[in-house]
Amino acid sequence: MTEEHEPSTGKTGVGNTSRRIADAVRAAILSGELPPGSRIRQEEIAERYGTSRIPVRSALSILEADGLVKLVANSGAWVSQFDLSECEEFYRIREQIEPLLLRASLPGLTPEVFDQMESLADRMAATSSAEEFLTLDREFHGLSYSGAKTVVLDEIVQRMWNMTHHYRLMFTRVFLEQGDTIVHDEHRMLVRALRENDADQASLVAHGHIRRTRLQLAHHPELFSAHHRG
Repeated sequence: MTEEHEPSTGKTGVGNTSRRIADAVRAAILSGELPPGSRIRQEEIAERYGTSRIPVRSALSILEADGLVKLVANSGAWVSQFDLSECEEFYRIREQIEPLLLRASLPGLTPEVFDQMESLADRMAATSSAEEFLTLDREFHGLSYSGAKTVVLDEIVQRMWNMTHHYRLMFTRVFLEQGDTIVHDEHRMLVRALRENDADQASLVAHGHIRRTRLQLAHHPELFSAHHRG
């Protein structure tokens, strides 16, 4: 892949380059190209993008704030890796805060959003690709939160999703192979509750949806031993 060089050394140029590099590395992490525990070599990234290490370090700091990268002083950068107990903690946090974000979002949602969510739910039920499912799933839940005006909750939720993405991908492969359809029922139940403007029911569905995944992950410890910490 050939990258465009950005010779600008001004603050704006460095900032644009850092964001571009952060977006590219984020995409590589979320796609699985860079799995948990992978070493991220700053010099290789700098060479690829024809830049110095300064914007690369800034890009990695952005990704560290996203929860995707771990920076170790005087050592380097690695793709974040978590064990089962850490992932369970992330899911327990999600169980509490995502229903709150959903409640904040509901007044701002429209029938058009519900139609889009319903279409996404149908597409998820029809796919056998874990990668496609996760892309659609993230869009589905992102739409459910799109009516919220809050900034803090949304940022925390996005970070939790980023941090657990790789483990959701592996788990999705498992439940698709097993032909599990409960997740599809839950998606449709959520759309129905939102259409009916029933915040209590929508919150219960969201909480149960996340909790069930947490409990199922606990039955698959092998998903967390697929990579060794670097």
